[in-house]
Amino acid sequence: MFYKITDGFIGFGGEYLLHDVNFEIREGEKIALVGRNGSGKTTLLKAICGEIEILGNSSEDEPVSCTGNPEIGYLKQFTFDDDSVLMEQEIRKAYAQIIDLEQKMAQLLERIERDHNEQDIRDYSSMQDHFTNLGGYYYERECHSAIKSFGFTDEDKKKPLSDFSGGQRTKIALIKLLLSKPDILILDEPTNHLDITAISWLEDYITSYKKSVVIVSHDRMFLDKTVGTVYEIERGRVTKYKGNYTDFVRLKQEKWESQRKEYAAQQKEIARLKELVERFRYKPTKAAMAQSKLKQIERMEIVPPPESYDLRSFNADFNFDLKSGNDVLSIRNLKIGYDKVLSEITADIKSGDKVGIIGGNGLGKSTFLKTVTGALDSLDGEYRYGVNVKIGYFDQQTAQYSSDKTVLDELWNEFPEMTQTQVRSALGAFLFSGEDVFKTVNMLSGGEKVRLALCRMLKRKPNMLILDEPTNHMDIVGKETLETILKRYEGTVLFVSHDRYFVQQIAQSLLVFEQDRVTYYPYGYSQYMMDKERGIASVPVAQTVVEKSVKKPHYNASKERAKRERRVQKLEQLIAETEALIEAEKEKLELDENVSDYLKLEEIQQVISDQEEKLMEYMQEWEELLNLLSQD
Repeated sequence: MFYKITDGFIGFGGEYLLHDVNFEIREGEKIALVGRNGSGKTTLLKAICGEIEILGNSSEDEPVSCTGNPEIGYLKQFTFDDDSVLMEQEIRKAYAQIIDLEQKMAQLLERIERDHNEQDIRDYSSMQDHFTNLGGYYYERECHSAIKSFGFTDEDKKKPLSDFSGGQRTKIALIKLLLSKPDILILDEPTNHLDITAISWLEDYITSYKKSVVIVSHDRMFLDKTVGTVYEIERGRVTKYKGNYTDFVRLKQEKWESQRKEYAAQQKEIARLKELVERFRYKPTKAAMAQSKLKQIERMEIVPPPESYDLRSFNADFNFDLKSGNDVLSIRNLKIGYDKVLSEITADIKSGDKVGIIGGNGLGKSTFLKTVTGALDSLDGEYRYGVNVKIGYFDQQTAQYSSDKTVLDELWNEFPEMTQTQVRSALGAFLFSGEDVFKTVNMLSGGEKVRLALCRMLKRKPNMLILDEPTNHMDIVGKETLETILKRYEGTVLFVSHDRYFVQQIAQSLLVFEQDRVTYYPYGYSQYMMDKERGIASVPVAQTVVEKSVKKPHYNASKERAKRERRVQKLEQLIAETEALIEAEKEKLELDENVSDYLKLEEIQQVISDQEEKLMEYMQEWEELLNLLSQD
């Protein structure tokens, strides 16, 4: 199998987003596609899938060539025809060819047992070889492993698709896509919404995948472990680098430095030759020599100056006015959850600590942060903040809020003591400049809303940051900028992240959430993984266990009912706000200024998809609570 784009142009309405594209996919090659948000990565993926036309230099040119008629698998092509189908049945459709062959082999074997026919034996042997090559003898184990690694239980297998939330349905579609094994597997941000266990499984699967894979991802550790070729999109051009993501960063820097030196050397030589020309051009005895120097300059292949990296990102001054005491947060036997205990935590966080929280989905990581910030009541135990602790709390839900205010007014209303110049300067540090400050909050993309939320939080000058997935919606440059800022920050940081590279860079200690316990480790992610891989039984500083056999704590019935009723009211408010936001975004799709702006339409559609997923989750929780209230 071989797929190739030669000098291709990709765009809309006569405007090319990508030009002179040269891109190839070889049999078994694992490729990463990287670039800033909006650079055209998803556009190129859609072009490879045939959803967007690729044009050549002229009407006669055919920019795309391939051999073997490859099957291309892309997540957005997957839809569920029947929501009443059980989850396991839907995923097993990926093995339709294997299952069909397995049934034919069973029928042929029965016939051989009744009538020993030499031709049937030869046919069965041929089928068996084909069955083995397709992975027929391990597909059941592979299917079970994928379902389990993506956080689904044996009970989930027997549920209809209609029972799952939007995020869960996306995971099911991803599992089905992976297990269907297309010739070219295209993955657009596959690690989004996956926990570390699922990401590790996906890494192993892609590494052993015999066919070709093209990946768009901002997860640097994931790319380092899976790909051997990187294509970068920058300023509409596509450049190829051999190696993984770390190799790409090094090679790009070396290429830039080499071009800088060549450009400087040539400019120096040109200046020397011009000086000679100017000195001797009017002297009769030297005129011929001067002319030869001019021709030497004309014959030169001019080395262009290296373009500066597209490293535009936000920056911020994290100084705080008030220093906290040494004891920042003391947690003792804190039980967290809604109607049942998800996890129990004991830990002591000191001033300047940077604590990363990792673990599987559904174990209570975000619930823990909501509890220690007072957004949720604890079920038992206690937590206590020290002296002069001033918290800055960031989570995706508050970051993705809606407002008709402009970006300028949103920040200025919160800090009225600031001058307009100061407000615009603060916004400029987070890439809101010029006319951008007059956009309404509702017009912002997911990444822009994250930047605005961080700006608002940091202007309050907290000395403790509590962050829930702060790098969501950020491109790699944005993540690297936030890493630099947090490393320099002298306050305390407690954060949840599934981005292992980010955790590795920032966390000096870890809170690891597992099925039966939460464990505090007094060291970072690299040491934790080394110990885990070696099977070393680490001695944690503090550890608590929630035994499955322990009975649920006794709750005050009236208090519990009141808490559920408050949560139902809050969910009804969130549902109404989310539905209104979805409708507002859908109206934007019809605006004249957006109809021909493909990047803007894609951005709006992404916001709609994200909000629809949230709406499904809110609705599911709302229905569950109403059922519980009706039983009281």
